[in-house]
Amino acid sequence: MHTRSLAWCACAAAAALSLSACGSGSTDHGTAAARTTGPRTLTVWLMDGDLSTQATDAINAAFEKATGARVDIQIQQWANINTKISTALAQSDPPDVVEIGNTDVPLFAATGALSDITADESSMSAGQTWLPGLVGPATVDGKVYAAPLFAGNRAVIYNKRIWAAAGVTTAPTSFAQLTADLDRIRAKNPQPGFSAFNFPGQYWYGALQFVWDAGGELATESNGRWTGALGTPAAQQGLQAWKSFQNTYSSPASRNVDTKTPDQAAMFASGKTATILDTSINTVLKDNPALKGQIGTFPFPGAVPGHDQPVFLGGSDLGVAAKSRNQDLAVAYLKAATSPAVQSSAIVGIDGWTPVSTQLIDSTQGSLPPTSAAFFEAAKDSVSTPATPGWATIESDTSINTFFADIATGRTSVAQAAAGFDAHLDQALNASQ
Repeated sequence: MHTRSLAWCACAAAAALSLSACGSGSTDHGTAAARTTGPRTLTVWLMDGDLSTQATDAINAAFEKATGARVDIQIQQWANINTKISTALAQSDPPDVVEIGNTDVPLFAATGALSDITADESSMSAGQTWLPGLVGPATVDGKVYAAPLFAGNRAVIYNKRIWAAAGVTTAPTSFAQLTADLDRIRAKNPQPGFSAFNFPGQYWYGALQFVWDAGGELATESNGRWTGALGTPAAQQGLQAWKSFQNTYSSPASRNVDTKTPDQAAMFASGKTATILDTSINTVLKDNPALKGQIGTFPFPGAVPGHDQPVFLGGSDLGVAAKSRNQDLAVAYLKAATSPAVQSSAIVGIDGWTPVSTQLIDSTQGSLPPTSAAFFEAAKDSVSTPATPGWATIESDTSINTFFADIATGRTSVAQAAAGFDAHLDQALNASQ
């Protein structure tokens, strides 16, 4: 899944761009600088609207300095992109590097269209701990098929004025404090249709946080076979907690809708809700610029004090085409894009995306506005979706939306809904096996 709606700004001075292309691997990927003797050209597919020209230039400059090679950036449109990538990777002369939505990587890894870059992971990560939500889906059967490029995620966004009117002037740091604060806000605003915390029933990205926070999982894998795990005690506890939270603090009208119908950012901008879980404050400010300075953010607190709920990361990874004739250069490009210097100065400093590692989050958070820093903090604890091509079915058929809406509305019990969806997971996640 690729998250394109995250759009905060963080200003930072450009850092010197440099990296080493040294290393070794089973396919001799890591010797780009030594082997490159002429103006070879690497073809890279990037998605429209993801990286600014300045950020792309920064990656290219680091790569060119390390290898002496040139880069041919080809911007791709989103319409039918997975089909286009699949077709291109099957050709004898494919693009060397492709940007892929992080949860879509297994689609291409399973067909042999991407190179196994496991041997290069250590040199690429440069001692950093890559975010699980980015590298997890790219790790199939223990092998890494793509490197993370950037991430976007969700944090709590709240209206300081509405909260203060209810006597709440500081952001909560525990789940118990959050619910106590929301109780006060709900009591202060009893008007029909108002939500202390708008949480649409079909909002599976947010609802999954409760499952993960309770120690549950979507599915487990054993000997190459996936099994739905929402019927386990931990997952059931998380689902019950989510239903209770959703039914208590979000209006009844929210139980069978998603975040766009009605648009929750617009609801927040118009004062119909005091709190939302979303990817950015920018959409809210676009709808109501007068809210500037009145918006606060914080990571969603977990049930265990001192811990935040794990989040779902959207974002992009970079994969190397298995049929690329420039394997060494392609891996050098991935090293350039994931290098701490480029991530800090360009991915964060220019474009404001969440960087690829916990260490980079820690080192760049201090340069961000407080409303952006909360998103970075939340991203430090992420969980991967199942690394199997069948996950694409779950996202595309919207069955996971219906599953959570069934629970929120009470159409089925939590246990019944989980049993039905686990059966669907068993089928969909193993369809390509």
